[in-house]
Amino acid sequence: MARIAGVDIPANKQIEISLRYIYGIGPTLSKRILTQTGVNSSTRVRDLSDEELNRIREVIDKQYKVEGDLRKEVTFNIKRFIEMGSYRGLRHRRGLPVHGQRTKTNARTKRGPAKTVAGRGRRRGMTKK
Repeated sequence: MARIAGVDIPANKQIEISLRYIYGIGPTLSKRILTQTGVNSSTRVRDLSDEELNRIREVIDKQYKVEGDLRKEVTFNIKRFIEMGSYRGLRHRRGLPVHGQRTKTNARTKRGPAKTVAGRGRRRGMTKK
């Protein structure tokens, strides 16, 4: 297993896919890194030479914010929104969706399992209209 930016990337996958295991590197950034370093994207990680791995490490370390630094920056930004009292900060504080999604239905992932409320639904003894 190769280690890049403090993450063990899988050796049996293509380098383009393996780089995505690093927090902050997605499909587009992975392709961009490989074109900068001149590494073939379909090459398996186990088949890469030490020189190619070092070039990839060097580009990621110098040009991109990944893993710990990026996580720190994201959490700092969220804390800043909360301290400012902005709308986004309030949504973060309350544990609700931040980007304008509806919450009357859906949003179960963010809000957790449904809580049963007494007095909702059909009442006993009521007839249908």
